[in-house]
Parts: sequence; C-alpha cells; structure tokens
Amino acid sequence: MQGHSPEVSFGCRQMNFVRFLAIVVLVCLLASCQQRPPLATGSPTIEGPYRLDTGDQLRIVVYGQSELTNIYAIDQAGYVSLPLIGEVAARGASTAELEGSIEAALASRFVRDPDVTVEVASYRPFFILGEVNTPGQYPYVPGMTVENAVAVAGGFTPRANERVMRLSRQLDGVLYEGRLAVTEPIRAGDTVYVGERLF
Repeated sequence: MQGHSPEVSFGCRQMNFVRFLAIVVLVCLLASCQQRPPLATGSPTIEGPYRLDTGDQLRIVVYGQSELTNIYAIDQAGYVSLPLIGEVAARGASTAELEGSIEAALASRFVRDPDVTVEVASYRPFFILGEVNTPGQYPYVPGMTVENAVAVAGGFTPRANERVMRLSRQLDGVLYEGRLAVTEPIRAGDTVYVGERLF
C-alpha cells in the first residue's frame, strides 16, 4: 500500500490551514457585525438633520421671554433643563424637534403661543485614535472631514493607512461602525480609528 508523498502531504496541510484561517476570519467578521451593526447606508455618512446628545451646548431663544433665553447644556441623561418647565428630552432629537417639545411644554402651562428657536452653540467633541501623532478628544467644527480630524490630531504616523479609516457612531442608542475615506465628513461624537497599513 503506497503512502502519500511528502509534497502531497504538505500541500494538503497547507490547504487545510488556509481553510482554517478563512473560517476564523469569517467567524470574527460575523461576530463583529453582531456586536456593532454596520451603518445604515453604504457610506458611513448618515444624511438628515443633526441629532443632539450629551455634550452639545444649545442657544435657546424664547421670543418675548428674556428670562428663558440662554445657553443650555445637554446633561449626561440626555436632557436640557429650562426654568419653569424643567427637564426636556433632547438626546436623539433634531433642533426643530426640540423646539417643538419646548413650545408644547411652555404652551401647556406658562406661555401663550410660544415661539422658540434652538441652535447648537457648540458641538460635542469627536475622538480620533490609532495611527495619528496625538490621538484624543477634540472640538468638532461643522463640515469637518476625516482629513481635517487627522490634521487636528497632528497628522498620520509613518505606519498609518492613509486611505481608509474606521468610524464608530451612536445612533438612537445603538453603536454603528463603518469605513470611510479621508475625504468624507464626520459628525460630532464620532470616533475615528486610523489603522496600520498592511505593507
């Protein structure tokens, strides 16, 4: 009975190892997808109005009510606290939606036909990690791209993948993850991770 030649045995072991690696990579990818679902569109950029969250500072103007007009911060629980009406839920709302909530609360008890304007006075920070010279937390400016974020963080390290980054974004309490090019915009509260290049 003839046995397999050493070359054939080595080839079989190599094929089995490649299959094993492919299965491991597939399982890891599936596991990561379950932990962090991909962002809802093909691009990590989510269209639509800006969604408020903890760390945003709001300029709230109530016309004819100077004692209510002020700068307010969204607290850790996601609320903004105003005189007369107390806490109003702000997390996940657009500025227009928050205007409506404040108007409804004022109209129900204190002010006839209130007219409220809400705008973001300063945005919550973004985070950039990985292969940049000064990773950390930085103030967000509307219109920022990944390229701008990298520049704020002192530029790429020599080992950085300069073409595609990983982005994490919280939407409605769920943490999503996607990939984006350096020219794409980011949002306040995003975490950008710059990985190492393969070669």
